[in-house]
Amino acid sequence: MHIPDGFLSAPVWISLAAVSAAGIAVAIKKTRLNEDQSQIPLIGVTTAFIFAAQMINFPVAGATSGHLAGGTLAAILFGPWTAMLIMTAVIMIQGLFFQDGGITAMGANLFNVALVAPWVGYGIYRMFQKWKSIQPVSIFVASWMSVTASAALVAIQLYLSGIVPLGLAMKAMLTWHAIIGIGEGIITVVILRYMMERQSQDHNALATTPAKVVEK
Repeated sequence: MHIPDGFLSAPVWISLAAVSAAGIAVAIKKTRLNEDQSQIPLIGVTTAFIFAAQMINFPVAGATSGHLAGGTLAAILFGPWTAMLIMTAVIMIQGLFFQDGGITAMGANLFNVALVAPWVGYGIYRMFQKWKSIQPVSIFVASWMSVTASAALVAIQLYLSGIVPLGLAMKAMLTWHAIIGIGEGIITVVILRYMMERQSQDHNALATTPAKVVEK
């Protein structure tokens, strides 16, 4: 889903670069990490994990492969604003140092993966958050929808750039990413369920630990 250089027309990539820059600026203002520094180490670890996970591809069909995107995972853990900054760091490092996505297409890739995907995943997850019994299902659907939404945006951008007809672009992008989204959903559910269980165990352990008596 990382668009290379030369695929988008100048009006498209310039417009998306401006929108992405504005969105990231708002995310920086909204996140305010300096007010709550307790989460910074976990945010750093999560960013590194998503970056590493995106470098590992799993086969989908034929010569096609997919990898964890991570936008929904980050949004559920830290909220959509922080998730935007996490995904921005990942996308920019990949594009600048690993040529995974073009420089001129950076704004489009940020818009699709760092801006839209976390909000789509987070919004769908929050819609069903009060029903705890279906939490794994809501996480899976949120992850799947975030991937397919980003894929649809890529198709629209390629169409607006005059590269391919909209119907053909949508069919190609959504067919494969609907399958890739299944892997995204499964991985996200497994990771979040594990983290939630560990958090619950740690909380219970603290609650049942007897207080130490201080001797004078």
